[in-house]
Amino acid sequence: YENIAFPLVEGVLEGYNGTVFAYGQTGCGKSFSMTGIENPPTQRGIIPRAFKHIFDAVSSTEDAQFLIRGSYLEIYNEEIRDLLGQDHKMKLELKEHPDKGVYVKDLTKKTVADADEIEGVMETGGQNRSVGATLMNA
Repeated sequence: YENIAFPLVEGVLEGYNGTVFAYGQTGCGKSFSMTGIENPPTQRGIIPRAFKHIFDAVSSTEDAQFLIRGSYLEIYNEEIRDLLGQDHKMKLELKEHPDKGVYVKDLTKKTVADADEIEGVMETGGQNRSVGATLMNA
């Protein structure tokens, strides 16, 4: 986290967009790297550590207001799905706008106030993830 995600989150706190993209073969540890386990805390993944980092920074910052929104999407078999949307099986489109840049059309955004709230959002999205047997994990 300290080498890869920490500088990225610091940039987010300065107003830049940031993305950590986990890509790899089935069973190689993408989910574990991103989410980890709750205990022991040393085994927490990139996502919960980033949440703590963001909300620690927000709570210690004076003379500034923050709007924190979270989304949870999945790219599975080259299709984009909104894991927080009403229909998490619906395919979404990747778009580009001259002012907004690249975005996913109609992606759900949840406004959150603290790390516990965003972890609840992640839990909801996690329940909607695609899972399937392949030759690598069957």
